[in-house]
Amino acid sequence: MSLASIVDWRPAAGAPAPSALGALPSLPSLPLPVVGADLSVPLVTGEQVGYVNFDYAASAPCLRSVLDAVSELLPWYSSVHRGAGFASTVTTELYAAARREVAGFVGARDEDTVVFTRNTTDALNLLAAALPEDTTVVMFASEHHANQLPWRRGRFVVLPVPASADEAIARADDALRGVRSRHRLLAVTGASNVTGELWPLPELAAVAHRHGARLAVDAAQLAPHRAIALAGIGADYVALSGHKLYAPFGGGVLVGRGDWLDAARPYLAGGGAVRRVTHDGVEWASGAPRHEAGTPNVVGAVSLAAACRALSEVGMSAVAAHEARLLDRITRGLCAVPGVERLAMWGPESPRIGVVTFNVRGLHPGAVAAALSAEHGIGVRDGSFCAHPLMTALAGDRAPEASGSAAVPLAVRASFGVGTSAADIDRFVLAIADLVARGPRWRYRLDGGRHVPDPDPRPRPALAGLLAGGAAGAALGPLASQLAPCQALL
Repeated sequence: MSLASIVDWRPAAGAPAPSALGALPSLPSLPLPVVGADLSVPLVTGEQVGYVNFDYAASAPCLRSVLDAVSELLPWYSSVHRGAGFASTVTTELYAAARREVAGFVGARDEDTVVFTRNTTDALNLLAAALPEDTTVVMFASEHHANQLPWRRGRFVVLPVPASADEAIARADDALRGVRSRHRLLAVTGASNVTGELWPLPELAAVAHRHGARLAVDAAQLAPHRAIALAGIGADYVALSGHKLYAPFGGGVLVGRGDWLDAARPYLAGGGAVRRVTHDGVEWASGAPRHEAGTPNVVGAVSLAAACRALSEVGMSAVAAHEARLLDRITRGLCAVPGVERLAMWGPESPRIGVVTFNVRGLHPGAVAAALSAEHGIGVRDGSFCAHPLMTALAGDRAPEASGSAAVPLAVRASFGVGTSAADIDRFVLAIADLVARGPRWRYRLDGGRHVPDPDPRPRPALAGLLAGGAAGAALGPLASQLAPCQALL
């Protein structure tokens, strides 16, 4: 993915320029090339195996085309806006072009504002800070914490986890009908980060607008898997993260209606967010600059735009079809393994993205995840996925070992995307079947609430002068016991 595919930039005659200004090369078929696809990792048995990444829902690997775009950008990198240097001019144009590319990817309306942020959590906190006074936010208990906690600073209503998509629509309708505040916002996810189930966004938008409310969509999980059309869905705001969209360079975005954003206090006060500052006053900028104080993360914005362009080129319908085949394969495989219990809000057949969350009867989720990594070279996520109310609601009559001494029920989550192959799915299913049949073949202990191999002979690589290499204990030291309990951050 060249920079020229993001911005139609034409330098003056004879001036040096980014190299690739020709037509976009045709992208390879799915799976797409991702950085780390050829990564080899050590097992506790001393073997080296190819790494299988099944943790896309936490943070997706970088697309190779995105890394290429970043590498092409870096020699030209300079601070944006008002720089007289040629590199600054080029970087400023790229930053503006990245904003247009992202707007197109989410199907933004012409009048929508596109604000670059750090991630989805940052974007939703920005929107929460911009809500007019006398706003009531309606949300569901099934939301990720990032789409719950920011709204709790004001007036809010939390609805229980719905038993079906139809119930979600009905509950939202009833709740919004009872809200008497002047401004109302319905905040929902596009796809559950726990179960992967897709939410009925057009119907929820219609309900919200019927009651004079707006709809904000947490699209962190939706955007990498399905096409988004803000105008078509009827959503008023959408938030997403670059690191879940195959662009892990610290960028995110909030896209939506500009009136609330222009009327709000700037999210951060500082340079770039103002028109004029006097001894005793300030005239703030409008539009996106109002909430982008300081030197922006140009690399994050351009990488996000490059990922949007790459996915658009291959086609989100093709992405969805690829993941549907993988989802069917992994589902059929796990169903054949005794003792595997999948989690779902609305039943196993409800439409979903490439996320499968489950427990294995008789095995702690942390032990399953640790064994998959240490004995099979497969990376998954275990825990409560920053969705405590939903995990509690899904617990039901789950076996006690799923919770242990934890205050919140736990599970194992396998998630995949455009870099995943059928061979990856088969290797994962065989590993789960092996764990069920034979149990873990290594000893594990608890360290700061995490299951870790005991001992862990796997050498760490020497990286960036920060990891010196050597044995696990020497590389990590006490950090293993300092891991945050909520690791699936947006």
